[in-house]
Amino acid sequence: MIILPAIDIKDGNCVRLFKGDYATVQKVAESPYIAAQGFADAGAEWTHMVDLDGAKDAKLVNADLIADVAKASGLSVEVGGGIRDMKAVEYYLSRGINRVILGSAAVKNQQLVIDAVKEYGERIAVGIDAKDGMVRAEGWIDNSEINYIELAKRMENVGVKTIVFTDIDQDGTLAGPNLKQLDALAHEVSCNIIASGGVAVLKDIINLSELDVYGAICGKAVYTGSLDLKQAIEVTNKI
Repeated sequence: MIILPAIDIKDGNCVRLFKGDYATVQKVAESPYIAAQGFADAGAEWTHMVDLDGAKDAKLVNADLIADVAKASGLSVEVGGGIRDMKAVEYYLSRGINRVILGSAAVKNQQLVIDAVKEYGERIAVGIDAKDGMVRAEGWIDNSEINYIELAKRMENVGVKTIVFTDIDQDGTLAGPNLKQLDALAHEVSCNIIASGGVAVLKDIINLSELDVYGAICGKAVYTGSLDLKQAIEVTNKI
């Protein structure tokens, strides 16, 4: 299982939110560059970056900064937030980003997912963000009428190989990941599953690795120090 420490960007700053609420924004690092360098120094190979302004405004906002941080860090990078058309997908993938995450588009514009997968294959992931099992979109503001497993199956059917699943109620809470939902998802689709939301301590990482998920995103826990990133990476390398 790979560990993906997270860098969420709002107004150019590295921040965290509580349960996706923009009113709870908190700056957690001096800069995205310093955060990424710290991840690399701890042994991380990947980082998960999100353009929070982009997610809310449905367009690329911090894309230049994200591409530059990715280049400076030397890390493999996956990016989500505000990617609503092929032009945005192409922007990132032509600038050294390894994987692009389509979120709201998976709910509202399935044709974009189909076109992107056809063009870029496994470099396209889909982000499924759910509250009470139901998918949310547009920076978690919009509700939908689709269950997270149903959407995952649709995405698998159009060729998506990687799904980033977030339980919104766990995100930024340090309350532990939603193992039950993740386990159900992993058993329903053959896609690589990246777990997001709630990771607080090393035990959470061990629990996720036992579910046989592909990756785990760690955000707030790394910044607060409740999870030692270097230790987490070393443990997953041994499992």
